[in-house]
Amino acid sequence: MRPMISLVAFLGNVGKKYAGNRHNVAWHFADSLSMLSGASWQKKFKGQYASLPVTGGDGERRLVHFVKPETFMNLSGESVAEAASFFKIKPEEILVVHDELELPVGTASLKWSGGLGGHNGLRSMKACFGTADFWRLRFGIGRPDHPDVAGYVLSDFTADERISLSLVWPPAGELLAGLLERGTEPFAKEWQKKKLIQ
Repeated sequence: MRPMISLVAFLGNVGKKYAGNRHNVAWHFADSLSMLSGASWQKKFKGQYASLPVTGGDGERRLVHFVKPETFMNLSGESVAEAASFFKIKPEEILVVHDELELPVGTASLKWSGGLGGHNGLRSMKACFGTADFWRLRFGIGRPDHPDVAGYVLSDFTADERISLSLVWPPAGELLAGLLERGTEPFAKEWQKKKLIQ
């Protein structure tokens, strides 16, 4: 059985100009989470850091750590690695939340390890940890019908897409709570590629 998730990293870019971007979908998700609504965020580990006590299915209480890197996407791994090193957390105990071009808006996927898919945040994670063996929670942002992928991920969600995402957050939030309380095994198959809106 794989270890429990001890560190959740929400990848994104810091600054008002990036706030509504598709690339920042993980931060949108973090902002929607009721479990983090009362969290005390502080500047630490080259980003924003918070922690919460979580009671597992076995009744054991433990501390889970959350980080929003403020290094910009391309250097995300530096922030996550700093937090992981401080708390002695292994890569397999990390859940990285990020945007995914290969999934449509309204779809989420829980994935163990695998390729980087051209994602600079994941590339930085692998460079800093020396492995891609960590968990990913991927939120679909769709692929553009033009070649300017960089411009697309740094463009804002449309009004319709924001409405779709508002329907995605509640079940995804329940998934995250379940992952932290029960581990990844009960959810890995069902959430391999889950369409959350019709």
